[in-house]
Amino acid sequence: MDSETLVFVEVKLRTGTWAGAPEEAVDDRKQARIRKAAEVFIARNRAENRSVRFDVIAITGAGSHPHIEHLKDAF
Repeated sequence: MDSETLVFVEVKLRTGTWAGAPEEAVDDRKQARIRKAAEVFIARNRAENRSVRFDVIAITGAGSHPHIEHLKDAF
């Protein structure tokens, strides 16, 4: 929850750049799967009247100094 908004968050980690940026892995197909899961959660928890947001946490690097980016309302 972020105030009155129900937030679904996808977390992606990339230790290197060879596979692209972490947020690039949240493609249309992955977004559709996340939306479907959100629909099921909302129905089961009677949260139909809540506003909804989809965020991505993109983590690059490894070890003690990763770069973490929070992309609010990513899709």
